[in-house]
Amino acid sequence: MFHKEGFKIIIIATFIIGVGILAIDKLVVLIWLNKLLSLILLGFYALILQFFRNPKRQTIISDAHIIAPVDGKVVVIEEVLEKEYFKEKRLQVSIFMSPINVHVTRYPIGGEIVFSKYHPGKYLVAWHPKASEDNERTTVVISNNFAGEVLYRQVAGALAKRIVNYAKPQMQVIQGSDSGFIKFGSRVDVFLPLNAVIKVNLNDRVKGGEQIIATL
Repeated sequence: MFHKEGFKIIIIATFIIGVGILAIDKLVVLIWLNKLLSLILLGFYALILQFFRNPKRQTIISDAHIIAPVDGKVVVIEEVLEKEYFKEKRLQVSIFMSPINVHVTRYPIGGEIVFSKYHPGKYLVAWHPKASEDNERTTVVISNNFAGEVLYRQVAGALAKRIVNYAKPQMQVIQGSDSGFIKFGSRVDVFLPLNAVIKVNLNDRVKGGEQIIATL
């Protein structure tokens, strides 16, 4: 299954790769070079397909659990001052996605969207300390009666040139469902209440939509 954000790119790539292989077959006489060029094109096509894959995830819904919004590596666990919305200290958990990770963003909790804002910005590498404040990003806050308010932030990286965010104020959303997509390398920050119990460690690999990263 592929994400809808990749449909147009996949169709264009299919056409280009198909024309390219036909051209190679017709114009390149040397058999070894013919096969090498064809394999390079097919390899590039495989990378595009794997980037836009959208595997189904089995979310066990619970207001007491915060689940990973994306696949990737935990690169930050620390108490910080969240300056945009809460303007107070929160626990930050950041997950870095490499180009080979699934790039679907999923809601870490269910509830009502109370804040959603897009910020244009720079394209620093996603693990840069200032990326969360300086890079292109979206900030979304979800509220429910048990968890209170949880903020997650999609952050563009050096390669990411488009953030897709489906969250709109007053929407009722389901934990683990599709909330957006970030194209080509990025990170997602989650800001939790200080009494949250973190269930992951630095450098852990997490699976979006399924793995619990904190409990309340």
